[in-house]
Amino acid sequence: MSEFFNQELTWLIIALGVLTYLTRILGDLVLSRFENIHPRLEAGLNAIPAAVITTLVVPPAITKGPLEALTLVIVAIACLKIPPIIALGIGLVFLVFARSFIAL
Repeated sequence: MSEFFNQELTWLIIALGVLTYLTRILGDLVLSRFENIHPRLEAGLNAIPAAVITTLVVPPAITKGPLEALTLVIVAIACLKIPPIIALGIGLVFLVFARSFIAL
C-alpha cells in the first residue's frame, strides 16, 4: 500500500468524522432540552463562527505578506456592506488574481 493511504489513516479519518458528527448532534440535543437559553450563552455561541474565521484568516494575513494583509482589509470593509460569506468569497477571488498578476 501507499505511504499516504493505509488502513490506520482510513480508520482515523472515519473516527474523526464520527466524532465531529457526534459533537454537533450532542450539542443540539443538549441545547434543545432548554426552553430558554441565557443571553450570555447565546452571545457566546453566536461569536463562535467569527472566532473560527479569525483564527483561520488572521495568521496568514500577518505572516505571508502585503497581499494577504490587503485582502484582509478588503474583506473587513466588504463585511460592513454585504454578508460575510460573500465578502470572504470576494477576498479569495481578489487574492487569487492578485497573486497571479502582482509580484510583491
